[in-house]
Amino acid sequence: MKEPVSGQDAKAEREHRPSPIDVHVGSRVRLRRTLLGMSQERLGEALGLTFQQVQKYERGVNRIGASRLFDLSRVLDVPISFFFDDMPGQVGGSQGFARRVAGFAEESSPFEDDTLHRRETLELVRAYYRIQDPAVRRRVFDLIKAMTPVE
Repeated sequence: MKEPVSGQDAKAEREHRPSPIDVHVGSRVRLRRTLLGMSQERLGEALGLTFQQVQKYERGVNRIGASRLFDLSRVLDVPISFFFDDMPGQVGGSQGFARRVAGFAEESSPFEDDTLHRRETLELVRAYYRIQDPAVRRRVFDLIKAMTPVE
């Protein structure tokens, strides 16, 4: 039988979970790196890090400081705001923060739809942008749209 968790133990457990914001920023680093076809090793070399450190950033386990975020934006050729794009409202909004402080944090993950983070999606996007001829690329785009159900 499990012993009840004390208030202090529960607080320590919560503190070890990655912040949803760190997870989101890390997933955006991974998204951009993958879209560029860059390995974790190569990104690590460009930043003076090991690939394990890059993995921890991408999972949100390690927080990315301001200077490192600046370096990432330069190496990945995106504005810093890219890392915060598409952040769910309950994560980034002030109301979400206020609700978390008041103890009304939602238990479900705000990142349930991982379509953009699947390897298949990323490989498809990379292959699509490798098509050199804009007319061919447009025909592929039109073909895919024609094959999908109308919403």
